[in-house]
Amino acid sequence: MAGEIYRAFHERSIRDREGFWAEQAGLIHWQKPFGKVLDFGRPPFAKWFVGGETNLCYNAVDRHLATRADQKALVYISTETGEEKAYTYRELAAEVNRMAAVMQSLGVARGDRVLIYMPMIAEAAFAILACARIGAIHSVVFGGFAAGSLATRIDDARPTLMVTSDAGMRAGKAVPYKHLVDESLRLARFPPGKVLMVNRGIDREMQLVPGRDLDYATLRSRHLDAQVPVAWLESNEPSYILYTSGTTGKPKGVQRDVGGYATALAASMKHIYMGNAGETMFTTSDIGWVVGHSYIIYGPLIAGMTTILYEGTPIRPDAGIWWKIVQDHRATVMFSAPTAIRVLKKQDPAFLKKYDVSSLRHLFLAGEPLDEPTHRWIAEALGIPVIDHYWQTETGWPMLSAVPGVEKTPIKYGSPSFPVFGYDLRLFREADASEAGADEKAVVGVVPPLPPGCLATLWGDDERFVKTYFSTFSTRQVYSSFDWGIRDQDGYFFILGRTDDVINVAGHRLGTREIEEAVQAHPNVAEVAVVGVADPLKGQLPVAFAVVKDVSAVASPEARAAHEKEVMATVDRLLGAIARPGRVHFVTALPKTRSGKLLRRSIQALAEGRDPGDLTTIEDPGALEQIKAALGAR
Repeated sequence: MAGEIYRAFHERSIRDREGFWAEQAGLIHWQKPFGKVLDFGRPPFAKWFVGGETNLCYNAVDRHLATRADQKALVYISTETGEEKAYTYRELAAEVNRMAAVMQSLGVARGDRVLIYMPMIAEAAFAILACARIGAIHSVVFGGFAAGSLATRIDDARPTLMVTSDAGMRAGKAVPYKHLVDESLRLARFPPGKVLMVNRGIDREMQLVPGRDLDYATLRSRHLDAQVPVAWLESNEPSYILYTSGTTGKPKGVQRDVGGYATALAASMKHIYMGNAGETMFTTSDIGWVVGHSYIIYGPLIAGMTTILYEGTPIRPDAGIWWKIVQDHRATVMFSAPTAIRVLKKQDPAFLKKYDVSSLRHLFLAGEPLDEPTHRWIAEALGIPVIDHYWQTETGWPMLSAVPGVEKTPIKYGSPSFPVFGYDLRLFREADASEAGADEKAVVGVVPPLPPGCLATLWGDDERFVKTYFSTFSTRQVYSSFDWGIRDQDGYFFILGRTDDVINVAGHRLGTREIEEAVQAHPNVAEVAVVGVADPLKGQLPVAFAVVKDVSAVASPEARAAHEKEVMATVDRLLGAIARPGRVHFVTALPKTRSGKLLRRSIQALAEGRDPGDLTTIEDPGALEQIKAALGAR
């Protein structure tokens, strides 16, 4: 059970929201005090710290200059290029001011959007913080997303400027960006007028477009002594947009505020991560994902910590690299994903003993459900608490977690423990929104208002925000996580997977509809169903079942293999390799009900070797037999 101290802490955060969050708001700097803690006059929209003025960049950087200017703020490590460079808070402030001055010289103003399409390099952090400094709204897109995906995000955000690089690096191979950028701008209806290029010298064939593409190093040299004033923003002004996959082809632009987000991150750094000023946090995510925003860039810096920005994989040059980084930088807090730990589990265990990781107090894991054997293995190998915690792009910070900064509670392997302070999180029966009992599978939901730091709305689409997240139940307004969960007799929660058509691949959420549209772009595909299939390493993998127009094209095993490669290449081109199906099976019909509804859960069950369930409404039983035959032919 959650301890009494934590239970009282959590209960107060729900019962006395305004008093509780007013206290947490004291962890950050306010240039102008807020007049009202919470305005929930238009449910489900919540406004936090109304009238207060603050700035994320000031809280992350400037605030620390008086007391820790010469402490390391950002350490950039690339095992891809062999580079390592540390920036003190003073040096980070100088670089952020230079980047902000460059952006302003290119016409970026408060409220403008800046799309950041960058590898894991220090300039990506400078760009994010510079946007926050001048009141521009950043939209970071994962480096390597395909041109079509990038174009949809450009058209939704309509950025004034794109900041990008010639290339990223992955496992020793260059991942060129420039051709993807050029193609995305050709496809977009509302392309930005300027592209700021950070040239790493990796793609030597890169061509700049005169008048549009500008070299960052050249412009930076003109603003070396820049002092750009902080834009003080009302707490509820947007800070950034981060796109996440949905069940339709159009991605959702999660919109975050300023003051609520800063407060939530500061509170989480204190109460959950126990990260103290002067210590080091190593988060292995990418800045393109929400974890990178919250716990590589903003969270650790707001807390006055040193944050590590790592470009590389967990097994290159060898499977000890992460532990070497922990040792070399005396990291006290580490944050990673279950998939990465499962990768490390396959390596020589000697790598876990090779380095001194005694500085590490906790390892936090999130991104997809953590299985009990992996949780036990890494906890026993490190000899420290390994805290599984659960949250989403939409929430911006944890929903379920142990909270050791308030009270140390026993860890149950495979469980993200208990609802985090601020979240009135419960399990709701799908049928009638009544609350589920112990050991009963139900939908994980939150009774609004959502706490500070969560999404304020979807960019430019309040209606979609309400319809998507608060309309699952007809009888009551509840934020749906679209995840199944159970709570055991001791009050510990367990996450069981998605209720909707979103696949969680190694912590990256992919909409099946997006992948289906990409598969269907192949000229010989008439119809397709994509389902998420359990995978021991990545959590889930997309698997496609495609109805072909010309059956003769897949008549032999060799032809099927060649066709499968073609379809995968189509997905790579349109969405990027991250969305590539693990397999593409070819059939002549898909199983549907007599009313025409695709039997996705039955297809998924068969692909996972489970009972497909009630099939009384199926139109053509032969279609299901084709799925079985395709799976058996592997």
